[in-house]
Amino acid sequence: MKHISILVPRGNVALSCIEGSFTFFNKVNDFLSGMKKPALFDVQLVGLSTEAEVYHKLFKVTPDVVFNEVRKTDLIIIPAVNGDMNKVIEMNKEFLPWMVRQYHTGAELASLCVGAFLLASTGLLNGKKCATHWVAANEFRKMFPEVILVSDKIITDERGIYSSGGANSFLNLILYLIEKHAGRDISILCAKMFEVEIERDSQSSFIIFEGQKEHGDEAVKKAQEYIEENFHSKISVDQLADMFSVSRRNLERRFKKATSNTTAEYMQRVKIEAAKLRLESSRDNVNEVMYKVGYTDTKAFRNTFKRITGLSPLEYRNKYNRRVSVS
Repeated sequence: MKHISILVPRGNVALSCIEGSFTFFNKVNDFLSGMKKPALFDVQLVGLSTEAEVYHKLFKVTPDVVFNEVRKTDLIIIPAVNGDMNKVIEMNKEFLPWMVRQYHTGAELASLCVGAFLLASTGLLNGKKCATHWVAANEFRKMFPEVILVSDKIITDERGIYSSGGANSFLNLILYLIEKHAGRDISILCAKMFEVEIERDSQSSFIIFEGQKEHGDEAVKKAQEYIEENFHSKISVDQLADMFSVSRRNLERRFKKATSNTTAEYMQRVKIEAAKLRLESSRDNVNEVMYKVGYTDTKAFRNTFKRITGLSPLEYRNKYNRRVSVS
């Protein structure tokens, strides 16, 4: 039987991650019981104490056991934690060495959404890929530069360390873990029972691009603002360098350091974000949108749009434009 430890952290926690994980793994046991098979998962809520944690001033979650009483576990689930991440990590720092010890003795670790901040604080993610909610991507990169953040992914699997994208996409990781330990048929059964879209691998279409501006480079910040205000125009890196009296090479280096994007990538992301908004809210066709955001090459626009969002412009319009979807 696989022992699963679902953490009950202190602070502001996404209750759905705790409840959802607990429900799914126990539902697998119910399915197996109906098949006259033994239970597969022993699921425990693991806290820093046995006192109930109160979330959102309304909901109490009472741990089954204190973490240091769990000598051996097979899988640790780290739910999403919210608020000031430095304070949240400090509040829950006693979990960290315990998680490291468990991993080195064979346990797997899985962070859900922004639970990645707690997982990364163990140091076990250094040099490995990790996903988290796209909203938290800039903060995560700043706090954990040694981790390879893949902000477009729903699931990462790095030698027994797993992570998921934002919000409800944690259910896709839970299904992935159920498939690994209970088999494909049981995973599909869970997906059907709870009506979760299986096999999603990207959160790209959900991402709203907001450039990283929490840095101290004023020239880069002004360049960002100029790009955002003039996205419909053709802007070159040389033009920006001349405007702010820096060399092209210096601007490129500083831009990448400050924003985690090259200047050209930033221009593309801003244009595509503007295109997404028009596709969501206007009656413009794809070509009209393309011209309005400054593209003249149809193939380049479609390829860039799909690379960034995971969908073609037409697929995106059909999915998110209410006027189109109800017509």
